[in-house]
Amino acid sequence: MSRVLKVSRSGFYRWCDWRQQPSPRQEDRRWLDKAVKTAFESKKGRSGSPRLVLDLADAGHRHDRKTVADSMCRQGLRAKAAKKFKATTNSNHNLPVAPNLLDQNFTATAPNQKYVGDITYLWTDEGWLYLATVIDLYSRLVVG
Repeated sequence: MSRVLKVSRSGFYRWCDWRQQPSPRQEDRRWLDKAVKTAFESKKGRSGSPRLVLDLADAGHRHDRKTVADSMCRQGLRAKAAKKFKATTNSNHNLPVAPNLLDQNFTATAPNQKYVGDITYLWTDEGWLYLATVIDLYSRLVVG
């Protein structure tokens, strides 16, 4: 068969061995994928390719942002955006605090015995609006 194809027998066997081994580019890609995944997981999945490039550079490995982005895409890694913390209540104050009269007992035996309230913040085009409700615990109806 080697005579028909006009190749040497040793060249054919060298080609067979070469096909079974990964190329240097494939090895570099595997190494980069492993490094990117390690850096991505160390940052709890919150870093995208620009930050990962900086993290890899700190570790001594310089790569282009697009190369790191391709590696992330190949592995299905997507950065999660960290949600901002917004404090809605300030409990550290010296103002008087009303006593807890219900003491976690939210059952009522007759109407108009116990009322509870709640405030909800709603974002609109005009800005923040506040919805305050008062509910009768017996009937669970909004009374105000």
